[in-house]
Amino acid sequence: MERAEEPDAELALGGIETLTEPKKAEPWMRPVELAAAALLALMMTVVVANVFFRYVLHHPLIWGDELASLAFIWMALLGAAIAVDRHEHLRLTIVLPLFSERMQRALDVFGRIAVAVLLIRLLPEAVSYAYEESFITSPAMGLPMSIRASALPAGIGLMTILMLLSVARSRDWPAIFGSILLIGAVVGVLLWARPTLAGLGNWNLPLFLGLVVAGLLAIGVPIAFCFALGTLAYLTFASHAPVFVMLGRMDEGMSSLILLSVPVFVLLGCILDETGMGRAIVNFLASLLGHVKAGMSYVLLGSMFLVSGISGSKVSDMATVAPALFPEMRRRGHSPAEMTALLATGAAMADTVPPSIVLIVLGSAAGVSIAGLFTAGFVIAMVLLLVLAVLARWKARGEDMGGVRRAPMSIIGRTALIAAPALALPFMIRSLVGGGIATATEVSAIAVVYAFVIGVVLYGGIPRRRVVPMLVETVAMSGAILLILGTASAMSWALTQSGFARDLTALMAGLPGGPAIFLVASIVVFLILGCVLEGLPAIVLLAPILFPLARTLGINDIHYAMVVVTAMNIGLMAPPIGIGFYIACKIAGISPDQVMGRIWPYLAALLAGLAVIAAVPALSTAYL
Repeated sequence: MERAEEPDAELALGGIETLTEPKKAEPWMRPVELAAAALLALMMTVVVANVFFRYVLHHPLIWGDELASLAFIWMALLGAAIAVDRHEHLRLTIVLPLFSERMQRALDVFGRIAVAVLLIRLLPEAVSYAYEESFITSPAMGLPMSIRASALPAGIGLMTILMLLSVARSRDWPAIFGSILLIGAVVGVLLWARPTLAGLGNWNLPLFLGLVVAGLLAIGVPIAFCFALGTLAYLTFASHAPVFVMLGRMDEGMSSLILLSVPVFVLLGCILDETGMGRAIVNFLASLLGHVKAGMSYVLLGSMFLVSGISGSKVSDMATVAPALFPEMRRRGHSPAEMTALLATGAAMADTVPPSIVLIVLGSAAGVSIAGLFTAGFVIAMVLLLVLAVLARWKARGEDMGGVRRAPMSIIGRTALIAAPALALPFMIRSLVGGGIATATEVSAIAVVYAFVIGVVLYGGIPRRRVVPMLVETVAMSGAILLILGTASAMSWALTQSGFARDLTALMAGLPGGPAIFLVASIVVFLILGCVLEGLPAIVLLAPILFPLARTLGINDIHYAMVVVTAMNIGLMAPPIGIGFYIACKIAGISPDQVMGRIWPYLAALLAGLAVIAAVPALSTAYL
């Protein structure tokens, strides 16, 4: 089946595509897909073997982390190229419908050419970076680090070819030549104005890292490339820092060992979908609570809470829960708009439940304990679950319960038995990481093996024809996520080196009210960024800047993390900009206009829960 027939695959990265080109993969990319899938399998094998040798044989593989890291960076860059081929990079498309169809196509061509120019400019720097790394050898395996660093020029080179082919295939020659002339004129003007720009100092930040990035986002350029283009423009025209440094920051942002768990948890979400483990949990909760008033709303919220603890992906959660529950909820008188609003805000609630990919990335970017984040996230999600459940009960006061009967104990027992192995997984993940027994990466590998074995033995397994496509989908999604982290890390470095971090620290420290006002300001910032950027880029951009300041004000890292992640998730689901809101509407098959008026009470409930979380630090820290 071609990708064009799978809209949910596109939604997995949160975009709403407006590309007119069919989503056909390049035939010559098939070996690249197989190589990337093999690298993911190798990385998984090494991590699982390391767990076995460390905890069973008490003899860890000294070279295990190095080999896993080598496979990981190659998988990430090849995955980013595959995501380019499949048009699966996250992008903002809220503004595009304001333009005519002809203008949308012209802007699309302009964006692709801008990305091609970026990649062409970065390619020689990536080659130089890989060459410089050849003088360093890895400590355990004794290999030249250029073997690992060569992933950057290989991935950038592949993306360059794919982007140029994409431009040529559009055959919109007026738009192509017009875009090339416009980009050339802009570059020429900026080169001419470079001495003047250099004298502006930090005023270049809102120009290049603000207006340029925002403008590119508005016309639908993928977020990762928006960050990279803004950073490249700033370094080229407004600073004396070499572009070469940008490659090092991208490498560092994409290749932290903590981030190895990201593709593994994405794979876990795929296994969850393929085996039906999520549906088993939904069926059990429906049999247990379906007979009470607001029962199906409780089931929806409870399912989002538990399923998210397995998959770590909001989209996977919503795609699993909605089809299983919406027909029965509709029969009981729930309006589709109301159900979708509850689905969206339930997904926002669930993003703190381990194994949240956002928490893993935050721990990597801010240097915060993953175990502490997982422990606190579980409690914080319970607080948000409670406020949403109270509101759902009040809204269900007129629900039609005619003909609804309590499920017999035999059915409850049977569904509980079927769901028990799946229900154990989120608690296993939390206890292993929270108890310090294993790292997030090791636990992710254990969880995948557990889910795969249980899925095969008890849930019908995974069709053999789906194994390779599942690995390739995991690689593409992971590559898109990790490229955002890499480019956002480069942009964050540019902000820090410019003195912006110092100035922001001074500004925030000078606010009256101390920690309380700082928390309020942080909530506002992450609510806005959650709407515009989605979670991961906002975290990587600001966490290295704001977390040290929070520490100086005496705010606990875990408490601050729970506050900003919750605020960011609320922004993600807030119309009219929040990307997650549109994903929920697409999964539910309903117009966003119908849902927009119904979601505000649920968002208000989440904001009330956020206020309690911010005001009571013990909710985040008492169980650490």
